[in-house]
Amino acid sequence: MTDFDHLPHKEQLKALLELARAATKNYALPDHLTVEMINLSENATYRVEALNGQRWALRVHRDGYHSKTAIASELAWLMDLRNTDVVVTPRPVKGRDGEIIQLVSHPLMKRARHVVLSDWETGSEPGIGEDLSKPFEVLGEVTARMHLHARQWKRPAWFQRHTWNFETSLGESKPHWGRWRDGIGVDAAKAKLFGRTVDLIGKRLKAYGQDNERFGLIHCDLRLANLLIDGGNVKVIDFDDCGFGWYMYDAATPVSFYEHESQVPELIESWKAGYRRVIELPKADKREIPTFVMLRRLLLVAWIGSHSETDLAKSMGLPYTEGTTGLCEKYLGKFG
Repeated sequence: MTDFDHLPHKEQLKALLELARAATKNYALPDHLTVEMINLSENATYRVEALNGQRWALRVHRDGYHSKTAIASELAWLMDLRNTDVVVTPRPVKGRDGEIIQLVSHPLMKRARHVVLSDWETGSEPGIGEDLSKPFEVLGEVTARMHLHARQWKRPAWFQRHTWNFETSLGESKPHWGRWRDGIGVDAAKAKLFGRTVDLIGKRLKAYGQDNERFGLIHCDLRLANLLIDGGNVKVIDFDDCGFGWYMYDAATPVSFYEHESQVPELIESWKAGYRRVIELPKADKREIPTFVMLRRLLLVAWIGSHSETDLAKSMGLPYTEGTTGLCEKYLGKFG
Protein backbone atom coordinates (compact mmCIF):
# COMPACT_ATOMS: atom_id res chain seq x y z
CA MET A 1 0.00 0.00 0.00
CA THR A 2 1.31 3.45 -0.91
CA ASP A 3 1.96 5.53 2.18
CA PHE A 4 0.76 9.11 2.62
CA ASP A 5 4.10 10.83 1.96
CA HIS A 6 4.35 9.30 -1.52
CA LEU A 7 0.80 10.02 -2.63
CA PRO A 8 0.03 12.71 -5.24
CA HIS A 9 -1.05 15.96 -3.60
CA LYS A 10 -4.69 15.46 -4.57
CA GLU A 11 -4.72 12.03 -2.94
CA GLN A 12 -3.09 13.46 0.20
CA LEU A 13 -5.89 16.02 0.44
CA LYS A 14 -8.44 13.22 0.10
CA ALA A 15 -6.81 11.23 2.91
CA LEU A 16 -6.63 14.27 5.17
CA LEU A 17 -10.32 14.96 4.61
CA GLU A 18 -11.16 11.35 5.44
CA LEU A 19 -9.18 11.65 8.66
CA ALA A 20 -10.87 14.97 9.54
CA ARG A 21 -14.31 13.44 9.03
CA ALA A 22 -13.36 10.48 11.19
CA ALA A 23 -12.03 12.84 13.87
CA THR A 24 -15.44 14.50 14.31
CA LYS A 25 -16.69 11.21 15.79
CA ASN A 26 -14.36 11.78 18.75
CA TYR A 27 -16.50 14.73 19.87
CA ALA A 28 -20.08 15.11 21.07
CA LEU A 29 -21.19 16.88 17.91
CA PRO A 30 -24.51 16.74 16.03
CA ASP A 31 -25.05 14.28 13.21
CA HIS A 32 -24.92 15.24 9.51
CA LEU A 33 -21.87 17.50 9.61
CA THR A 34 -20.13 19.07 6.64
CA VAL A 35 -16.33 19.16 6.77
CA GLU A 36 -14.49 21.52 4.41
CA MET A 37 -10.80 22.42 4.25
CA ILE A 38 -10.17 26.13 4.74
CA ASN A 39 -6.38 26.18 5.00
CA LEU A 40 -3.37 23.97 4.35
CA SER A 41 -0.08 25.19 5.73
CA GLU A 42 1.90 23.40 8.42
CA ASN A 43 -1.41 21.78 9.32
CA ALA A 44 -4.74 21.12 7.64
CA THR A 45 -7.61 23.20 9.03
CA TYR A 46 -11.27 22.45 8.38
CA ARG A 47 -14.58 24.17 8.93
CA VAL A 48 -17.03 21.76 10.55
CA GLU A 49 -20.67 22.83 10.26
CA ALA A 50 -23.92 21.38 11.59
CA LEU A 51 -27.32 21.66 9.90
CA ASN A 52 -28.35 24.35 12.41
CA GLY A 53 -25.41 26.54 11.33
CA GLN A 54 -23.21 25.90 14.36
CA ARG A 55 -19.54 25.77 13.40
CA TRP A 56 -16.20 24.60 14.69
CA ALA A 57 -12.61 24.74 13.44
CA LEU A 58 -10.77 21.42 13.30
CA ARG A 59 -7.02 21.25 12.94
CA VAL A 60 -5.19 18.12 11.79
CA HIS A 61 -1.59 18.58 12.86
CA ARG A 62 1.25 17.91 10.49
CA ASP A 63 3.17 14.73 11.28
CA GLY A 64 6.43 15.40 13.09
CA TYR A 65 6.22 19.21 13.34
CA HIS A 66 5.10 19.46 16.98
CA SER A 67 4.97 16.87 19.75
CA LYS A 68 1.86 16.37 21.85
CA THR A 69 3.58 18.27 24.68
CA ALA A 70 4.32 21.19 22.36
CA ILE A 71 0.68 21.28 21.19
CA ALA A 72 -0.50 21.16 24.80
CA SER A 73 1.86 24.07 25.55
CA GLU A 74 0.38 26.13 22.72
CA LEU A 75 -3.13 25.46 24.02
CA ALA A 76 -2.14 26.26 27.62
CA TRP A 77 -0.93 29.71 26.60
CA LEU A 78 -3.80 30.64 24.32
CA MET A 79 -6.37 29.47 26.90
CA ASP A 80 -4.72 31.55 29.63
CA LEU A 81 -4.66 34.59 27.33
CA ARG A 82 -8.40 34.17 26.84
CA ASN A 83 -9.25 33.34 30.44
CA THR A 84 -7.39 36.40 31.74
CA ASP A 85 -9.06 38.71 29.17
CA VAL A 86 -5.81 39.60 27.44
CA VAL A 87 -7.17 38.78 23.98
CA VAL A 88 -9.89 36.60 22.44
CA THR A 89 -8.34 33.35 21.22
CA PRO A 90 -9.89 30.07 20.00
CA ARG A 91 -11.65 27.98 22.67
CA PRO A 92 -10.66 24.29 22.39
CA VAL A 93 -13.35 21.61 22.70
CA LYS A 94 -12.79 18.46 24.73
CA GLY A 95 -13.36 15.10 23.09
CA ARG A 96 -15.69 12.41 24.41
CA ASP A 97 -12.79 11.11 26.50
CA GLY A 98 -12.29 14.50 28.16
CA GLU A 99 -9.03 15.21 26.30
CA ILE A 100 -8.46 18.32 24.19
CA ILE A 101 -5.81 16.73 21.97
CA GLN A 102 -7.15 13.73 20.08
CA LEU A 103 -5.16 11.07 18.25
CA VAL A 104 -6.76 9.90 14.98
CA SER A 105 -5.46 7.25 12.58
CA HIS A 106 -5.75 6.73 8.83
CA PRO A 107 -4.75 3.52 6.99
CA LEU A 108 -2.42 5.43 4.64
CA MET A 109 -0.57 7.25 7.42
CA LYS A 110 2.31 5.62 9.27
CA ARG A 111 1.44 7.41 12.50
CA ALA A 112 -1.80 8.74 13.96
CA ARG A 113 -2.26 12.50 13.75
CA HIS A 114 -2.93 14.93 16.58
CA VAL A 115 -6.26 16.71 16.14
CA VAL A 116 -7.71 19.73 17.98
CA LEU A 117 -11.27 21.07 17.64
CA SER A 118 -12.14 24.65 18.63
CA ASP A 119 -15.31 26.69 18.73
CA TRP A 120 -15.71 28.86 15.64
CA GLU A 121 -14.75 32.51 16.14
CA THR A 122 -16.76 35.17 14.33
CA GLY A 123 -15.09 38.02 12.50
CA SER A 124 -13.42 38.70 9.17
CA GLU A 125 -9.81 38.57 8.05
CA PRO A 126 -8.52 42.08 7.25
CA GLY A 127 -7.18 42.69 3.75
CA ILE A 128 -4.13 44.70 2.71
CA GLY A 129 -6.30 46.84 0.39
CA GLU A 130 -8.43 48.09 3.30
CA ASP A 131 -7.76 51.01 5.64
CA LEU A 132 -5.82 49.09 8.27
CA SER A 133 -4.47 51.96 10.36
CA LYS A 134 -7.01 51.50 13.17
CA PRO A 135 -6.84 47.67 13.19
CA PHE A 136 -3.03 47.90 13.34
CA GLU A 137 -3.27 50.26 16.32
CA VAL A 138 -5.55 47.79 18.08
CA LEU A 139 -3.23 44.94 17.10
CA GLY A 140 -0.24 46.81 18.54
CA GLU A 141 -2.09 47.24 21.80
CA VAL A 142 -3.16 43.58 21.86
CA THR A 143 0.39 42.45 21.07
CA ALA A 144 1.78 44.51 23.93
CA ARG A 145 -0.74 42.95 26.32
CA MET A 146 0.31 39.49 25.08
CA HIS A 147 3.96 40.37 25.68
CA LEU A 148 3.21 41.58 29.22
CA HIS A 149 1.32 38.35 29.87
CA ALA A 150 4.19 36.24 28.54
CA ARG A 151 6.68 38.01 30.82
CA GLN A 152 4.52 37.48 33.91
CA TRP A 153 2.90 34.11 33.22
CA LYS A 154 4.15 31.14 35.19
CA ARG A 155 4.45 28.52 32.47
CA PRO A 156 3.82 24.84 33.28
CA ALA A 157 7.02 22.94 34.08
CA TRP A 158 6.48 20.78 31.01
CA PHE A 159 6.02 23.76 28.62
CA GLN A 160 7.80 23.16 25.31
CA ARG A 161 7.84 25.29 22.16
CA HIS A 162 10.21 26.08 19.28
CA THR A 163 12.85 28.76 19.71
CA TRP A 164 12.97 31.25 16.84
CA ASN A 165 16.46 32.72 16.98
CA PHE A 166 18.80 33.59 14.12
CA GLU A 167 20.06 30.02 13.64
CA THR A 168 16.61 28.41 13.61
CA SER A 169 15.28 31.07 11.24
CA LEU A 170 18.01 31.90 8.72
CA GLY A 171 20.91 29.70 9.82
CA GLU A 172 22.42 27.00 7.66
CA SER A 173 22.21 24.00 10.00
CA LYS A 174 18.76 23.83 11.60
CA PRO A 175 16.21 26.29 10.18
CA HIS A 176 12.65 25.33 11.14
CA TRP A 177 11.22 26.28 7.72
CA GLY A 178 14.08 25.19 5.50
CA ARG A 179 16.98 27.15 4.02
CA TRP A 180 16.42 30.50 2.36
CA ARG A 181 18.95 29.36 -0.28
CA ASP A 182 16.39 26.76 -1.39
CA GLY A 183 13.69 29.35 -2.02
CA ILE A 184 12.01 29.42 -5.42
CA GLY A 185 14.19 31.21 -7.98
CA VAL A 186 17.15 31.91 -5.69
CA ASP A 187 19.87 31.98 -8.35
CA ALA A 188 23.54 32.86 -7.85
CA ALA A 189 22.98 36.63 -7.99
CA LYS A 190 20.09 36.53 -5.53
CA ALA A 191 21.98 34.14 -3.24
CA LYS A 192 24.83 36.65 -3.05
CA LEU A 193 22.51 39.58 -2.31
CA PHE A 194 20.37 37.62 0.17
CA GLY A 195 23.52 36.26 1.82
CA ARG A 196 24.86 39.76 2.44
CA THR A 197 21.49 40.70 3.91
CA VAL A 198 21.41 37.62 6.15
CA ASP A 199 24.92 38.40 7.40
CA LEU A 200 23.90 41.95 8.29
CA ILE A 201 20.75 40.73 10.04
CA GLY A 202 22.86 38.30 12.05
CA LYS A 203 25.33 41.00 13.10
CA ARG A 204 22.60 43.41 14.14
CA LEU A 205 20.69 40.79 16.11
CA LYS A 206 23.85 39.66 17.89
CA ALA A 207 24.43 43.24 18.98
CA TYR A 208 20.75 43.68 19.90
CA GLY A 209 20.87 40.64 22.17
CA GLN A 210 18.38 38.22 23.71
CA ASP A 211 17.85 39.44 27.26
CA ASN A 212 14.48 38.87 28.94
CA GLU A 213 13.18 42.32 28.00
CA ARG A 214 13.75 41.60 24.30
CA PHE A 215 13.30 37.85 23.89
CA GLY A 216 10.49 35.67 25.22
CA LEU A 217 7.26 33.82 24.40
CA ILE A 218 5.55 35.34 21.34
CA HIS A 219 2.89 34.45 18.79
CA CYS A 220 5.42 34.51 15.89
CA ASP A 221 2.79 34.64 13.14
CA LEU A 222 0.48 37.64 13.61
CA ARG A 223 -0.11 37.99 9.88
CA LEU A 224 -3.45 39.22 8.55
CA ALA A 225 -4.72 35.68 7.93
CA ASN A 226 -4.42 34.96 11.67
CA LEU A 227 -6.42 37.99 12.78
CA LEU A 228 -10.18 38.38 12.92
CA ILE A 229 -11.79 41.81 13.04
CA ASP A 230 -15.08 41.55 14.94
CA GLY A 231 -16.54 45.01 15.45
CA GLY A 232 -13.94 46.95 17.40
CA ASN A 233 -12.11 43.84 18.55
CA VAL A 234 -9.09 42.09 17.07
CA LYS A 235 -9.09 38.35 17.75
CA VAL A 236 -5.93 36.28 17.42
CA ILE A 237 -6.00 32.74 16.04
CA ASP A 238 -3.50 30.05 14.93
CA PHE A 239 -0.82 29.88 17.62
CA ASP A 240 0.86 26.96 15.82
CA ASP A 241 4.17 28.83 15.42
CA CYS A 242 4.20 30.43 18.86
CA GLY A 243 7.50 30.02 20.65
CA PHE A 244 10.47 31.87 22.03
CA GLY A 245 11.69 34.77 19.94
CA TRP A 246 12.30 38.52 19.90
CA TYR A 247 9.24 40.49 20.98
CA MET A 248 9.75 42.93 18.11
CA TYR A 249 9.44 40.05 15.65
CA ASP A 250 5.71 40.32 16.39
CA ALA A 251 5.88 43.82 14.87
CA ALA A 252 7.05 42.36 11.56
CA THR A 253 4.69 39.43 11.10
CA PRO A 254 1.51 41.52 10.52
CA VAL A 255 2.95 42.68 7.18
CA SER A 256 3.92 39.16 6.08
CA PHE A 257 3.80 38.69 2.29
CA TYR A 258 3.13 42.45 1.89
CA GLU A 259 6.45 43.83 3.13
CA HIS A 260 6.98 45.61 -0.19
CA GLU A 261 3.67 47.53 -0.15
CA SER A 262 3.90 51.33 0.11
CA GLN A 263 1.56 51.50 3.11
CA VAL A 264 3.71 49.22 5.29
CA PRO A 265 5.76 51.99 7.02
CA GLU A 266 2.53 53.78 7.95
CA LEU A 267 0.98 50.54 9.26
CA ILE A 268 4.02 49.84 11.43
CA GLU A 269 3.74 53.36 12.85
CA SER A 270 0.11 52.62 13.73
CA TRP A 271 1.19 49.35 15.34
CA LYS A 272 3.83 51.18 17.41
CA ALA A 273 1.28 53.79 18.53
CA GLY A 274 -1.00 51.06 19.84
CA TYR A 275 1.87 49.19 21.47
CA ARG A 276 3.06 52.30 23.31
CA ARG A 277 -0.32 52.61 25.02
CA VAL A 278 0.67 49.53 27.01
CA ILE A 279 4.48 49.30 26.95
CA GLU A 280 7.03 52.01 26.19
CA LEU A 281 9.15 51.19 23.15
CA PRO A 282 12.86 51.83 23.74
CA LYS A 283 14.79 53.36 20.84
CA ALA A 284 16.76 50.15 20.30
CA ASP A 285 13.52 48.19 19.83
CA LYS A 286 12.09 50.67 17.34
CA ARG A 287 15.40 50.79 15.48
CA GLU A 288 15.44 47.04 14.86
CA ILE A 289 11.88 46.61 13.56
CA PRO A 290 13.13 46.91 9.93
CA THR A 291 15.62 44.12 10.73
CA PHE A 292 12.78 41.87 11.85
CA VAL A 293 10.73 42.75 8.76
CA MET A 294 13.71 41.72 6.62
CA LEU A 295 14.29 38.57 8.65
CA ARG A 296 10.63 37.62 8.25
CA ARG A 297 10.72 38.25 4.50
CA LEU A 298 13.69 35.94 3.99
CA LEU A 299 12.20 33.38 6.34
CA LEU A 300 9.09 33.35 4.14
CA VAL A 301 11.24 32.88 1.03
CA ALA A 302 12.49 29.72 2.77
CA TRP A 303 8.96 28.69 3.78
CA ILE A 304 7.62 29.05 0.24
CA GLY A 305 10.46 26.89 -1.06
CA SER A 306 9.84 24.14 1.49
CA HIS A 307 6.03 24.27 1.22
CA SER A 308 5.68 24.60 -2.54
CA GLU A 309 2.66 22.26 -2.58
CA THR A 310 0.45 24.69 -0.63
CA ASP A 311 -1.88 27.17 -2.30
CA LEU A 312 -0.28 30.07 -0.44
CA ALA A 313 3.20 29.16 -1.65
CA LYS A 314 1.90 28.72 -5.20
CA SER A 315 0.23 32.14 -5.10
CA MET A 316 3.50 33.80 -4.05
CA GLY A 317 6.15 31.72 -5.82
CA LEU A 318 8.87 33.32 -7.92
CA PRO A 319 7.49 36.90 -7.86
CA TYR A 320 7.85 36.94 -4.07
CA THR A 321 11.51 35.95 -4.30
CA GLU A 322 12.15 38.51 -7.04
CA GLY A 323 10.38 41.22 -5.03
CA THR A 324 12.68 40.49 -2.11
CA THR A 325 15.73 41.79 -3.99
CA GLY A 326 14.58 45.41 -3.79
CA LEU A 327 13.91 45.10 -0.07
CA CYS A 328 17.38 43.64 0.50
CA GLU A 329 19.02 46.46 -1.45
CA LYS A 330 17.06 49.04 0.52
CA TYR A 331 17.91 47.40 3.84
CA LEU A 332 21.61 47.13 2.99
CA GLY A 333 21.65 50.75 1.84
CA LYS A 334 20.15 51.95 5.10
CA PHE A 335 21.92 49.74 7.63
CA GLY A 336 24.92 48.26 5.84
